[in-house]
Amino acid sequence: MKILIDNGHGADTPGKRSPDGVLREYLWNRQIAARIVTALADLGHDARLLVPEEEDIPLSERCRRVNALCRAVGKENVILVSIHCNAAGMGDRWYDVTGWSAYTSHGNTQADELATCLYDAARFHLPGQRLITDYTDGDPDLEAEFYILRHTLSASVLVENFFMDSLRDCAFLLSESGQTSIVNLHVDGICRFLASNA
Repeated sequence: MKILIDNGHGADTPGKRSPDGVLREYLWNRQIAARIVTALADLGHDARLLVPEEEDIPLSERCRRVNALCRAVGKENVILVSIHCNAAGMGDRWYDVTGWSAYTSHGNTQADELATCLYDAARFHLPGQRLITDYTDGDPDLEAEFYILRHTLSASVLVENFFMDSLRDCAFLLSESGQTSIVNLHVDGICRFLASNA
């Protein structure tokens, strides 16, 4: 299985930071994505960054890269996890929000199974933290028409790792313990998915 980890946004993306400017989403995403790829590779998995560049790569190009790999090895042999931080507002002030969530496209696809594995891992690695869920279709993930979910051939999940405009969440995101928990939940969730599809 080819595992693609997408670190959303780039150094030139406007906004996308905590209200105090300490957490810059593009950089946080890249650090976490790199650690996930390294941990998966250390376990013997074929994992790679979708976007090694520092600048913001358009969503159309990100999807082209995913789909080129899908066409080369078969879409059933590729998964994508897109790493993000959530925001309640426009970065102008702090909000009283919290929570971790994962999104898939609408409908029942293999991405739902991947997202469920990530939620199972999140329950283990994020004890006491709020997980944002929607069980109306029988599984915990939220559904949205995000471009990278709609325009990729692989099983694709977009993860929102807490809120960068929440003081509580931002402190967690910037802490080594928080980052380690988030890396571990992604690695564990992906490994659970791979084991169930071996």
